[in-house]
Amino acid sequence: MLEAGTMLLFCAVLFASVALGWSIIPALFVGALLFMGYGLVRRCSLRAMASRAAGSVRSAGTVVVAFVLIGVLTSLWRASGTIAFIVAHSTAVIHAATVIPLSFLLCSAMSVLVGSSFASAATMGTICMSLGLSMQANPVMLGGAILAGVYVGDRCSPVSTSALLVKQLTRTNLFNTIARMLRTGAVPFVLSCVIYVAAAVAEWLCASGGSGFGAASAAVSTNASSITDIGGLFSSAFDLHWLTLVPALLVIVLALLRVDVRLLMLASIAASVAICVGVQHMEWAELLRLLIFGYHAQNPQVAALLDGGGILSMLTVMATVCISSAYAGIFAETRMLARLQQVIEMLGHRIGACGATMITATCAAALACNQTLTIMLTHQLCGGLYGDDESERSAQAIDLEDSAVVIAPLIPWSIAGAVPLATINAPTLSLAAATFLYLLPLSRMLASAVRRRHILTTNI
Repeated sequence: MLEAGTMLLFCAVLFASVALGWSIIPALFVGALLFMGYGLVRRCSLRAMASRAAGSVRSAGTVVVAFVLIGVLTSLWRASGTIAFIVAHSTAVIHAATVIPLSFLLCSAMSVLVGSSFASAATMGTICMSLGLSMQANPVMLGGAILAGVYVGDRCSPVSTSALLVKQLTRTNLFNTIARMLRTGAVPFVLSCVIYVAAAVAEWLCASGGSGFGAASAAVSTNASSITDIGGLFSSAFDLHWLTLVPALLVIVLALLRVDVRLLMLASIAASVAICVGVQHMEWAELLRLLIFGYHAQNPQVAALLDGGGILSMLTVMATVCISSAYAGIFAETRMLARLQQVIEMLGHRIGACGATMITATCAAALACNQTLTIMLTHQLCGGLYGDDESERSAQAIDLEDSAVVIAPLIPWSIAGAVPLATINAPTLSLAAATFLYLLPLSRMLASAVRRRHILTTNI
């Protein structure tokens, strides 16, 4: 009962923090104190708990360094005009009849490049939403398509914080896991495209008939003027030379060559610095400032779309990882989660490790209110379902990617989904239209059930 009471109190603190719009970091510190207090009640040594916690935090050092590089990279991509170039040219393909599926595809592509759902929503997502609404598209379907798209790359980009965190936790090869993610995500991705195309066709027919969303020709006209405005807006702030695309191309090419992700990011950072100085004519003092504080445009309209990045922007996620890593050490010393882990292991024997991980991730996401803590809790709670050899660690890595990473944004009160939806001004009901996010775990559970049934039938 003491374990349940401590965990419920921690969840109450987390919920209050999210509901009041406060930073989640103080709530996580309160959680650390609660869990250490539990250990003291159970007569665990304070020194032993602190030592275990410190060891867990040290093990997260590699991923923290990667987060710093990501903060620098995303700031430089904004300042060099890389993101502006991609957005300005990609929006030219959006039309009234295809705005929903193209929003999904464009946000997917942007998130694969930048590795962040929040950054993708703030740039490509915001523009797609604005264009779609100007074309009288269904805001629920449009918001769902954008939310699903920004998490495609958040899950499988080589510069994604969630992918790097899973790699660190499971001690697996990032590019091997990405290759597996592409395979497991292929069918849900295609089905999502089909659903969004069907929704676009239905709206187009409605619009053509004049019964639902206005005249189609007027929408196309609005589309053309909106795209011109976006292109002109970015052209006034940046020199959109083709060289600004080089940092993004480097990430793609080096990822295909399986270059270490830190070297990959350093190469892209070096190219971005050269473009900032040589193409955008940026002063070195300004360049050094934006590495820490992020990019801030002088034009308010550009600022609304591109401001962000920098090392300071990563402090929250780095602090979350460090504190959550400390939890792992405290839990190991106090064995606070031992009973719950036994229940999950029993569940795994009945429905398989994949199914048990999906259920655990859903519960963890509902309690944690954010993606990072959901990933770390699910990893720790489901550790007993997998062995310690390479194949078992790889299996856990892909199960985490296909559960905790994509389920967290589906929880209405989780910041993982609430922040992107608020950024693009989409209704909360858009969660129901984020098809990729629930088709992926459902397809994995179905495949796992079929595989287990086949094994049982074969054994009989």
